[in-house]
Amino acid sequence: MAHRLSSRDIIALGLMTFALFVGAGNIIFPPMVGLQAGDQVWTAALGFLVTGVGLPVLTVVALAKVGGGIEALSTPVGKVAGLLLAIVAYLSVGPLFATPRTATVSYKVGIAPLLGGESEISLLIYSAIYFVLVVGISLYPGKLLDSVGHILAPVKILALAVLGIAAVMWPAGEPIMATQAYQEMAFSNGFINGYLTMDTLGAMVFGIVIVNAARSRGIENSSLLTRYTMWAGLIAGVLLTLVYLSLFKLGENSGSLIPNPADGADILHAYVQYTFGDYGSFFLAVLIFVACMVTAVGLTCACAEFFSRYVSISYRKLVLILGVFSMVISNLGLSKLIAFSLPVLVSIYPPCIVLILMSFTLRWWRNPTVVIAPTMLTSFVVGLIGAVKATESLKAYIPDWMTSIPLYEQDLAWLLPSLVVLVIAALCDRLIAPSSEQHKHA
Repeated sequence: MAHRLSSRDIIALGLMTFALFVGAGNIIFPPMVGLQAGDQVWTAALGFLVTGVGLPVLTVVALAKVGGGIEALSTPVGKVAGLLLAIVAYLSVGPLFATPRTATVSYKVGIAPLLGGESEISLLIYSAIYFVLVVGISLYPGKLLDSVGHILAPVKILALAVLGIAAVMWPAGEPIMATQAYQEMAFSNGFINGYLTMDTLGAMVFGIVIVNAARSRGIENSSLLTRYTMWAGLIAGVLLTLVYLSLFKLGENSGSLIPNPADGADILHAYVQYTFGDYGSFFLAVLIFVACMVTAVGLTCACAEFFSRYVSISYRKLVLILGVFSMVISNLGLSKLIAFSLPVLVSIYPPCIVLILMSFTLRWWRNPTVVIAPTMLTSFVVGLIGAVKATESLKAYIPDWMTSIPLYEQDLAWLLPSLVVLVIAALCDRLIAPSSEQHKHA
């Protein structure tokens, strides 16, 4: 008889998935959107939830169907292209951007206020201690369901619940007028800010972590693994939505409290200081530390597990290497990390979105490669326009004809060309492409 997870373990798996997702970006970007969107906050929130919740949950479901790995998901585009996509995704949500950002955000929001301000030396010391803990926990991935699902995740959820209830019950100020960007394009600005959470890329990476956590309980049946992973994704999606809605409310009602914040971290600190006093700073420090630590552990485990399959370095050594590299990058500071990551994310999100959505249509095509590969390539190439636009030093060089592409202003220029190529590729698949079964027998 096949092993089955208890209800308690299924809930713990869902809580672990939620805890893996809710890191630095999930906590600092929604308040900023809420503050800047003003009276347009819920339109912006809808766009944010599409890319910040909908796509990650779809990704977890898609990965569950193929067994939990990004390489399996990208099979229709070929081994080389699939491997390149996987490497870019793992590096982006790993040592280049997301993992260092967890240390930088937890320092800026939680530790720096307690120390009376930021300094390079205090960031260096904090990041060293932080990544020693991350490495220590990541060395034992088989115990993640116990250490994260049963212990750290409930602490994190309790702290987020306190913050969320406070934001709804005790608003700190009044909304301010929406910025011009949100007055004109609230939905698309929320949509792009959802990219910055990196949750869709994170879901591609965490899929295998979630599956392995279920396997650590003796689950080997593929249909059960799929079912439990899907349940975990849905539980995480519901909790993420509740967290985001409360943080949008927090930001919306903090406009008069802190009208010109540098980022969402400043808004959070101003709110908890106003609402909870000095105890608020300590509470926020604990919340952000636990939230970021759990995400950093999940990312480090996933990256080490992935790269250990392609390089002749053991998992444990890779955990150490990734931890040290992430610590070094984290000392660049939050503003630089966000500035560096935005062009990369704007360019790689479109092909990832196409791959995830198209993974649910595989049975429609005679040869999925003929349809998916050119559509993904188009979304990536046109998406590079958005990457150039997101780079301050380069956007002045964008030619006029590119700016006339539909949805250019909304940073969705890739959408219409991708749909056109999809239709053409689908016709080619129906009319001239041999089926994948014929390929196998050729």
